Amino acid sequence: MCDSFRDSISLIAGFIEENASGPARTIVAVAGPPGSGKSTLAEGVVAALNRDVPGKAVLLPMDGFHLDNEELVEKGLLERKGAPETFDVRALNDLLEKVRKAEKDVSYPVFDRKQDKTIANASSVPAGTRIVVVEGNYLLLDRPPWNGLHGYFDATVFLNPGMGILERRLVDRWLAHGHTLEEARKRALQNDMVNARCVVEHSMVADLTLGTPPRADVTA
Repeated sequence: MCDSFRDSISLIAGFIEENASGPARTIVAVAGPPGSGKSTLAEGVVAALNRDVPGKAVLLPMDGFHLDNEELVEKGLLERKGAPETFDVRALNDLLEKVRKAEKDVSYPVFDRKQDKTIANASSVPAGTRIVVVEGNYLLLDRPPWNGLHGYFDATVFLNPGMGILERRLVDRWLAHGHTLEEARKRALQNDMVNARCVVEHSMVADLTLGTPPRADVTA
């Protein structure tokens, strides 16, 4: 693990601790475009928060709210899988409402990448967990229905290394899945980078930003 990655984890974990000083549950959104590293970073942050007090924090990934492929086919959206309109935002909203109440354990779905499908009730937020870190691309979007989620977040974090780095990472991601360079570039540029620009152009400014803030590099 490189020093900059450790530093980012420490910075975000410290920021969350500052916003979770009271007895009530704290919900933190960690958002950013695809390829920004937010999933790996969020996992590291939760691990850091749990190091001294096991069970203090839990990670809730937005990916579990992908619409099923069958529904995407019906809607003509399969080729756009991963775009804002291919998620069940209403179900995510309902879940966050239950998580906010913290009255009981709340189960949530998890996206299985190998099966390319969502597994219902695959994990849960225990009632006694004080910090819930919600991670996903579109959590800070400023347009409906996504902006309806903002009221659930006590603190927000945005990650964006810049468009050039994102493109290289996204191409490499598809190469790692066995695609040719031409196929990898096509997938990255025709879908992933479109989604990345949506996040950068339409996300609200977060309480803490690592890298380039939303809207600052939209022409890059």
